[in-house]
Amino acid sequence: MKLPAREITSCLWYDSEAEEAVNFYMSVFKDAKIGNITRYGEEGHDIHGREAGSVMSVDFEIAGRKFVAINGGPIFKFDEAISFQIHCDTQEEIDYFWSKLSEGGEESVCGWLKDKFGLSWQVVPAVLPEMLLDADTAKSQRVTKAFMQMKKFDIEALKQAYAA
Repeated sequence: MKLPAREITSCLWYDSEAEEAVNFYMSVFKDAKIGNITRYGEEGHDIHGREAGSVMSVDFEIAGRKFVAINGGPIFKFDEAISFQIHCDTQEEIDYFWSKLSEGGEESVCGWLKDKFGLSWQVVPAVLPEMLLDADTAKSQRVTKAFMQMKKFDIEALKQAYAA
C-alpha cells in the first residue's frame, strides 16, 4: 500500500552556522521567510555539547519551499550530489543570484556554484529545458556545447547557439 507524503522538507546540516546561513538566504531571496527557531537546552549537553540557549534549528521558506537548517556539528558536509536550482527568466536574475550566492563561495561550470556555506546551487535560465528538448537535435546539441563552456549562464549566447 502506498501512502501519500504529507509534507517534505529539505533539511540542511550545518556545523554551527544555521542561523547565519538562514539570515544570508533571507537577504538573497525576496520571497523568503523565517519560521521557528529551536534552541539547545541543558538536557542532553553531554551528547550535543552545545551551550544552552544556542540555536539548534531554524525553519524557513524560500519561494514556498520549506527548509530546516540544523546546527548538528562538523560530522557532515555539503557536496554537489545535492543542489537547488533557481530558474531565472532574465539575465538580470541570473546575474543577481550568481553574484549574491557565489560571493565568498566557489563558482563552478554549467551554472553551478557553492555558496559561502558550501551549499550547491544551479542558477539556470528558465528557457534552457525548452532548448534542450527541441525536436531539432542540432539545435539542442549547439546549446549543450555552448553551456558546457560557461560558468554563469549567458542567455543571449544560448539563444544565439540555438538559432545558429
